[in-house]
Amino acid sequence: MRYVLALVLVVASLAFSPPVSAAPPAGTQPIYDYASAIREQVWVEAPVDSDADGSPDRVAVRIIRPAISSKVPAIFQASPYYAGLNDVPNHDDIDRDGGLTVGSAAIADRAQNITFAGYLDNYFVPRGYAVVFADSLGTGGSTGCPTSGGRNETLGAKAVIDWMNGRARAFDAAGNPVAANWATGRTGMIGVSYNGTLPNAVAATGVRGLETIVPIAAISSWYDYYRANGGVVAPGGFQGEDTDVLAKAVLTRSNPEVCASVMADLERLQDRETGDYSAYWAERDYLRDVGKVRASVFLVHGLHDDNVRTLQAGQWWDALAARGVPRKIWLHQAAHTDPFNVRRQVWLTTLNKWFDQWLYKIDTGIMREPIADVETAPTVWQTSTRWPLPGVPTSLRLGDGTLGGGWSHARQSFVDDPSRTASDLVSSPGDDPNRLVYRTAPLPRSTRISGTPTVTVRASLAGESPYLTAMLVDYGTADRYAGLRTLTTQDCIGPGIEGDPGCFFQREYVTASTPFEIVSYGWLDVRNRLSQSHSVPVVPGREYTFHWDLQTTDHVFAAGHQLGLVLISTERDHTLRYPAGTVVNVRPSLSNLQIRLS
Repeated sequence: MRYVLALVLVVASLAFSPPVSAAPPAGTQPIYDYASAIREQVWVEAPVDSDADGSPDRVAVRIIRPAISSKVPAIFQASPYYAGLNDVPNHDDIDRDGGLTVGSAAIADRAQNITFAGYLDNYFVPRGYAVVFADSLGTGGSTGCPTSGGRNETLGAKAVIDWMNGRARAFDAAGNPVAANWATGRTGMIGVSYNGTLPNAVAATGVRGLETIVPIAAISSWYDYYRANGGVVAPGGFQGEDTDVLAKAVLTRSNPEVCASVMADLERLQDRETGDYSAYWAERDYLRDVGKVRASVFLVHGLHDDNVRTLQAGQWWDALAARGVPRKIWLHQAAHTDPFNVRRQVWLTTLNKWFDQWLYKIDTGIMREPIADVETAPTVWQTSTRWPLPGVPTSLRLGDGTLGGGWSHARQSFVDDPSRTASDLVSSPGDDPNRLVYRTAPLPRSTRISGTPTVTVRASLAGESPYLTAMLVDYGTADRYAGLRTLTTQDCIGPGIEGDPGCFFQREYVTASTPFEIVSYGWLDVRNRLSQSHSVPVVPGREYTFHWDLQTTDHVFAAGHQLGLVLISTERDHTLRYPAGTVVNVRPSLSNLQIRLS
């Protein structure tokens, strides 16, 4: 591997040193000159040889830090995206009777710049922090192979923290050893999506020196990203993607051909036929090691995130809570994005207090603030001292088109049609042969639910589709989240240099009046009714009791709205699509929805 030294020569002289008052507020202030900050690159040796070349993998690391003699803590973001992505086609097996091939051009939206992109360096370096970026194994300037959340990627990122604590080796471009003499060893990891998943993974190793993590739109179990309760299920907008596709997309290291056998193993072991949980997925399941987490956690997720869905946040939060991990949560109305784009000034102030608390050990008071900030409608935020809210666990029985209402002994049926979308099936008026819908009476008052809903359905299936899909729906017209719009105005949140001015375009919500909203989804492969790990065929026409979870949510149903549950089989935008015609017979009297009302 030929390494290139990436030292940035700073020619600008932009001071950012506001006068210090006699009694400054608790917390770090922007008193250090950004333009004269030290920028350097090293390669950290990892305790793994994932490309099997006989040498330890090396992680390419870029650092920007204040030019001061005292040691500083580090804000660390590891990523597989700094060098961009390859154009890799998704699997074309979605329609199991043949047909449509789905490409993956949309995956390029995940790409990031190889420079110090984003706001972390502009905002935090003047406040006395080092900002550290690292190419995940197999990407950019690192060696090794990407594995979509595999153990080697975790150890690669962990090695950077070990180096900053004197426990690992690093080298410059000439091969000379480099020590992190500037580092206190206290590190906080942060990132969005894959960049936020790596903090979860590293925290689950229990590595000393990782004081806090800020996982944003992050994965806690890769199984629940590409699978659901035994079924092959795609992230929203990426039908046909799987771990092998993602790994090939981020395989941007030099000599990528050395990872050919690793890519082949990913495709073989991920198992797109049964969807069963296996040792392959256990390696990528950070919930299994949540008991090792030493770091505090500031968890952030978008309630409309259909890429990294909200169960990833809900199950991680619940596991952390069960072990008393110091934590805080933000849930916002947007989709797969950084809260910097949603609530910028409050976010920067809160994040500053969080890092000061855990990395500088300053009592900023943030741990005495409410544990949860939830945006219950665009720009409407509510705080609480607990999350999920301490509501009333409620079971709503299915009836004759009703939810929580009258008793129905009659069996009800629908026929699977994979050509129809979830929105089409939810909004279809009257009786529809391809779905069952159950609604409460109009709600007498505003009703909030929080946490992870579950459903129990007594049913039989006859046909080729193994899927059951449940959708929690808010029926009632309202102005709802419809996206984020980029404005022409900017916020300058810190100093900059030429090419990185520290200014960012503002964003604002787009809303639209809609007659309904799908609040949460959940999918089950009925062959996995007994276990995620083992498929057991169903006997056509025989009744079974199926139980599965939906996506974690926090949602307010307005007075006069109806809470609805819609049952279908194939969910076109997420599940595989088997030939049409599977008949599902449901016994509503033995079926229910479980939610927490407050």
